[in-house]
Amino acid sequence: MGYESALTGMKNRALQLAARVAPGATTLRVLLHRWRGVKVGKRVWIGYDAVIETSRPQLVTIGDDAVIGMRATLIAHFKEVRGLTIGPRSSIGPGAIIMPGVTIGEGAVVTAGSVVTRSVPPLTVVQGNPARAVARNDVALLPNVTLKQFIASLRPIRTHR
Repeated sequence: MGYESALTGMKNRALQLAARVAPGATTLRVLLHRWRGVKVGKRVWIGYDAVIETSRPQLVTIGDDAVIGMRATLIAHFKEVRGLTIGPRSSIGPGAIIMPGVTIGEGAVVTAGSVVTRSVPPLTVVQGNPARAVARNDVALLPNVTLKQFIASLRPIRTHR
């Protein structure tokens, strides 16, 4: 893939800026990112001020029922083209940064402010910089799941240092 044309670049940046501030986390923001070329599944929620790959949006895939928290940043390329996948039913916390080449597994949770440099297995909670697995979850953090139910499903991952 070569560099984007000036016209394509201006269109992508304008739609990205509009999506960052537009109302409608499940409607208008999602539609604007689709127009940019992001592959967005059904019932996706995109928070205010999220930045989703500005110059090569076609490299980003967001699965059904995924949540992208406010001010999250999804970066799909750096020099070499690599792509980025947010799996179905996964949750990306506010302010999290997802780096190129990463796949977030189905039902996984990235906690607020984490920097994800490696792929995350399904139904795994990661946190920190760089993000590390801290727990397994038996249920995805979806709108119909209470926080109490989600917390009850967590099983800590013990690490030996």
